[in-house]
Amino acid sequence: MTGIDPFIKGKKVLILGFGREGASTFRFLMEGKAYQELAVADQEDKSDQLPEGIPFITGPDYQRAMDQYEVVFKSPGIVLERPLEEYRCRILSQTEVFFHLYRDQIIGITGTKGKSTTATLLYHILKSAGRRTILAGNIGIPAFDHMDEIQEDTEIVFELSCHQLEYIQESPHISVLLNIHEEHLDHYGTMERYVAAKEQIYRNQKREDILFCNRQCAPGRGSCRARVILVEDFGQEARGAGQMGADSIGLFGQEISWGPDCFSIPGLEIHLLGHHNYFDIAFVYGVCKLKGISHEEFLEGLRTYEPLPHRLQFLGEKEGIRYYDDSISTIGNTTIQALETLKDADTVLIGGMDRGIDYRDLIEYLSASTVAHIILMEDTGKRIYQEIRSQYPEFRNPERLSLAVHLEDAVCRAKALTRKGKSCVLSPAAASYGIFRNFEARGEAFKNMVLS
Repeated sequence: MTGIDPFIKGKKVLILGFGREGASTFRFLMEGKAYQELAVADQEDKSDQLPEGIPFITGPDYQRAMDQYEVVFKSPGIVLERPLEEYRCRILSQTEVFFHLYRDQIIGITGTKGKSTTATLLYHILKSAGRRTILAGNIGIPAFDHMDEIQEDTEIVFELSCHQLEYIQESPHISVLLNIHEEHLDHYGTMERYVAAKEQIYRNQKREDILFCNRQCAPGRGSCRARVILVEDFGQEARGAGQMGADSIGLFGQEISWGPDCFSIPGLEIHLLGHHNYFDIAFVYGVCKLKGISHEEFLEGLRTYEPLPHRLQFLGEKEGIRYYDDSISTIGNTTIQALETLKDADTVLIGGMDRGIDYRDLIEYLSASTVAHIILMEDTGKRIYQEIRSQYPEFRNPERLSLAVHLEDAVCRAKALTRKGKSCVLSPAAASYGIFRNFEARGEAFKNMVLS
């Protein structure tokens, strides 16, 4: 009997959603065949991807079949049509079952921004230090596809999206909550529901567990049973390093301080750009110290880490202009971080799918900034432009603003406007959906346009 058998043995099982994770779940369940009956449901007809004899439920009402089954494996991102308590079936996910089996070996990482960088950096440092480790979850290979690799000493770095956390009843032994910003309101409707999904990373932790948490989103009194280690960014000011307690980590400029220990980030020797990335490094430092990684091992891993693409990635120089791809940016805060890092930014491209998030902070930052050319595109760009014109009469030098329809038009303007010796950055502060397949496709399109 495999570890998953108790969840499905002798039961009627439905896989809800047949994307990458749903297909992974299907392959795994087919190997053991502990279920009584197995079916798949998806809004899109993908029955040609299944072997003969497996029922496939499709169409706009595909979720109505859920209560005909005892166990439903829901894929992340599928919005349930009813409140959870109204379903007769037991709703599970790969993440929840995986956590039931391996929670004590898991370092779970979530946050609105920075979770992929933090997860891959932690994985790289553990791996380069000789630890047996895997990277799973929202990034990389679905969790069930790793089951055969896991041994008792395997460290599991698990990146968690809000969709993976939303309904789980199990939390990892070590949790990392980087930040919470306004995001995914098209899915959750309210900020309160989005925050509640993120907080699931620690809601089911035990007293012997540990939560590394940004002070900005610290748990309320009595809401977390684990030991809480707060991580705080004190900005560029280095004074105060070395004054933190046992349950507080501070970032002072490039100095990380935790109790009696200090680590100086060698900014000129690493490939991660920007103070916001230094804050992610502070979280990784805390986890690594807890795991017994030495100062030398941490430093070597940090030096050899290569950042993920589309995250303030330098693309190259063309006709005297330096181009940066920050397509991962889907909120105003990340665009602010990009412009804070690129002090020579002459042009910024902003805009994408409109999910109704508040751009007040970004507008106020742009007003005070020295960026000479602000090119606004797509629905969010048009909305930001209209809000500035109607609600911000004090906006400094509004002639810096220009409207573009799509990315191609925006790039043409950027090439014409950006001064030689300066930088141009795509940092959209908006989602790519409905325009590009994902932020990666948007970033690749930008790269091809600027370097062609």
